[in-house]
Amino acid sequence: MTAPGTTPAPAAPPAPAAGPAPALALLPAPAAGWEVAADVVVVGSGVAGLTVALRCAAAGQRTVIVTKARLTDGSTRWAQGGIAAALGEGDTPEQHRADTHTAGAGLCDDAAVTTLVTEGPGAVRRLIAEGARFDTTDDGAIALTREGGHHRRRIAHAGGDATGAEISRALLDAVRAAGIETIENALALDLLKDAEGRAAGVTLHVMGEGRHDGVGAVRAPAVVLATGGMGQIFSATTNPPVSTGDGVAIALRAGAEVSDLEFVQFHPTVLYLGPGAEGQQPLISEAVRGEGAHLVDADGVRFMTGQHELGELAPRDIVAKGIMRRMRERGTDHMYLDGRHFGAAMWEHRFPTILAACRAHGIDPVTGLIPVAPAAHYASGGVRTDLHGRTTVPGLYACGETACTGVHGANRLASNSLLEGLVFAERIAAHIASAPRTAATAPAAPGRRGPPRPYGCCPPRPGPPSSAS
Repeated sequence: MTAPGTTPAPAAPPAPAAGPAPALALLPAPAAGWEVAADVVVVGSGVAGLTVALRCAAAGQRTVIVTKARLTDGSTRWAQGGIAAALGEGDTPEQHRADTHTAGAGLCDDAAVTTLVTEGPGAVRRLIAEGARFDTTDDGAIALTREGGHHRRRIAHAGGDATGAEISRALLDAVRAAGIETIENALALDLLKDAEGRAAGVTLHVMGEGRHDGVGAVRAPAVVLATGGMGQIFSATTNPPVSTGDGVAIALRAGAEVSDLEFVQFHPTVLYLGPGAEGQQPLISEAVRGEGAHLVDADGVRFMTGQHELGELAPRDIVAKGIMRRMRERGTDHMYLDGRHFGAAMWEHRFPTILAACRAHGIDPVTGLIPVAPAAHYASGGVRTDLHGRTTVPGLYACGETACTGVHGANRLASNSLLEGLVFAERIAAHIASAPRTAATAPAAPGRRGPPRPYGCCPPRPGPPSSAS
């Protein structure tokens, strides 16, 4: 009822009729202010991108590398442990294959795994010929260590625990020697397509010093996405600041299929810096456990004993879950890694990078325990490719952590990442160089892992072969 002398309040407007939510609109980038023409444009400057570029250039392809920050700022240089390959006496690709399948929880693609492990040793030797210097034994053989999920010592390393930095150095030196054009500080925006829907280059926004500035384009009939992972979408990660999933985003906007994005690996031993720590956290390589360090709780109990046949060297998902389970049981937010029995000399020679990182945060592994907790580490899924790196968009390739080749399944085997980048980068370059232009831009064969499937739906895949095969 309205009081005398007052004006009735206006009736509330009727509720709008229910309907579909408004479509999200993409904001278009400004028109390109400059252009570069090439045969191949590689987006990314880690092991995968640099290897593709070197092999394409060697085959006579005019190649351009674009990278979001500096050439050295990707994930490769942060890789500590090493690169896995059947290089040691008594080791075989078949044994490496079996360990890869086991770590992948039965969801690896066997054709991709077989390709990786059989072509891997040759790819590593070619990397050495490119100038990479791996640690050696007293008799000159490549020094090999073990990491989680491996039944043999098959991890080649450099600088003790600076393998990625050495690989990056060698490849960058080779790129400079080859005179390959590079565009730094260039954020790739979108895939360019021709009238038939084939890849025709990329648009990018250059931010910073350089010959180019602002929004431009590199036009090329072959585009390789090698932008690394997406760890920065998590609050704590081992990934550098540039790892924001750019390649997957570009591929999705271009209509390419992605696969297995739910399979994000958490590394079990990342230096714990406190409950408020965010962004990139220092990695404590699995090779530390491979050389004999132990996972313990605050009472010194080795809680992984009896949890798996490989104990503290079980696959990463097993160890990460073991740490989380013990943390819940003890009501704490971290566990510890004990390598005090190594002594100062071993820490300084074998793990100088990790030793320096720990000491920078007030922790001395020589005399004390290292606080550790799991953190986001690696994207096992990504842009879906075939064995030549082709995506479902003609002319668009993906490689390294950006791609989903099927090698890793649900959980990557330790130190298979650098190897995957090498092996499939070489396959992409060989395909681009050897196929006629119309074939090089052909769409990916649809039958590698069945017809297109919805995101998150993982049908059974062929499991690992029996030990008798």
